[in-house]
Amino acid sequence: MNTAEIEAQVIEALRTCFDPEIPANIYELGLVYDVKADPSGHVDIRMTLTSPLCPVAESLPPEVEGKVRALSEVTSAKVEVVWEPPWDPSRMSEAAKLQLGLL
Repeated sequence: MNTAEIEAQVIEALRTCFDPEIPANIYELGLVYDVKADPSGHVDIRMTLTSPLCPVAESLPPEVEGKVRALSEVTSAKVEVVWEPPWDPSRMSEAAKLQLGLL
């Protein structure tokens, strides 16, 4: 499997992770800044949270990492939480904005 296919599988897995305060998945919310897979199956994910004080700051990144590591093509995964650029609602997909009644 090539890296683009692995990255596509990872994105689908990320769509199953939800911020409990906002009824939309973290990918559509724009919390995932980057997904990179290498040919060996290692995946690096750069993501943020809606706020440094987010109540799931301790639990969401390990949940993301666990769901990604569970994919058959993934040999290892690393989730890095970053604060730059800061998240804001403009990062949400049209689908998330529709789901949250923002359009």
